[in-house]
Amino acid sequence: MHDQIRKYITKLTADRSAHPEQIAFAAQDDVMVSAGSPCLAAIATNTLAKLDCLALCTAQPALPFAEFLLRRAPVEEHEVIPRDTETRTFLHDIPLLRSSELGNDPAAVIAELLGGRKGIVVEGIGIIATGGLTIEQAYINWSSVFHSTFIKYLEDVLQDGFVLPGEAEAFTRFRTEWLQPLSAAGLSFRQGPIAGKADILNEIARVGSYTVQRGLVDSFFGNISYTSGELLYISQTASSLDELDGCIDPVPFENTSTVGITASSELVAHRSIFETTGCRAILHGHPRFAVVMSMLCDEKATCPVQDCWRDCSKVRILGDTPVVAGEIGAGGIAKNVPPVIGAPGRAIVYGHGVFAIGRTDFREAFQALVDVENWCREEYFRRFDER
Repeated sequence: MHDQIRKYITKLTADRSAHPEQIAFAAQDDVMVSAGSPCLAAIATNTLAKLDCLALCTAQPALPFAEFLLRRAPVEEHEVIPRDTETRTFLHDIPLLRSSELGNDPAAVIAELLGGRKGIVVEGIGIIATGGLTIEQAYINWSSVFHSTFIKYLEDVLQDGFVLPGEAEAFTRFRTEWLQPLSAAGLSFRQGPIAGKADILNEIARVGSYTVQRGLVDSFFGNISYTSGELLYISQTASSLDELDGCIDPVPFENTSTVGITASSELVAHRSIFETTGCRAILHGHPRFAVVMSMLCDEKATCPVQDCWRDCSKVRILGDTPVVAGEIGAGGIAKNVPPVIGAPGRAIVYGHGVFAIGRTDFREAFQALVDVENWCREEYFRRFDER
């Protein structure tokens, strides 16, 4: 367990989502084990002792967005509900716990909230998330809350501006220091078509790792696939894109077998994109600015549609990229993305992320993902500066 804890502390540090000195995990083995910041480790240990789960991650985000959301919320509000797909599918809402509510036994108060949620935001502490069965799940849930609060805060700031002391300065630091240039420079891609099974598996694993390294997706979001002959190779559901060795399923293209049962939940969408476009490679990530921009609609005030993420029938355009609605899995994504992705080579799903295709290999798909996120980043700040 100590090795697992060190692994995920390293991951949170590498992706710059948490302060390196303000990360801690606790896990229940034969005895309680913990590592990281002593203060946060004590909070994690005391809280975990009151929960029926295996692990807990407590960390201070590198960006103050979650804390700002808590402080911007009216005191009578005890949760935020971001509109992105991860929140809707996995988190539902994100409880907010103010320091004044912690009382004499903070661990008991925190544990009571965590008993019914995967992660919460606690004022002055950060994000605390549970892992029901594994330490990895605690890391995943923590990152999910970070992802969702990041997107929610950017939406709110674009709409309402700054309302708290220090927000403007923190936002400037985020914009000028935390954000890094995004490109495919220095990466090596195997030229397609790729024929051999071993070469396909190696390339999928390598490109998946690139996608995480360049900040286009958190490690466990997104999926990737390649088709060759009668087989479709696709990352497994809940797999980490930077750890795909042994987590890629070869699935009969014609769906004549049940071996796809562990494949990505987007298998149906991938198969339909392959059939519609004739491409060989698909890369799907959740770059944050693309997610934010996909949910901004000029017609929202007059549109009768309530569940935009599911029921919007329009194809909007961001730059030269179509934006469609659709449920994940075998829902609307599999129906709505294939008809629009062929010509531009990329499509955005409302609140969810970007699908990009490569005609013969992953170079084109990766570059498309980079281009979409860069355009959305620039457009976000253009709108922000013109408010």
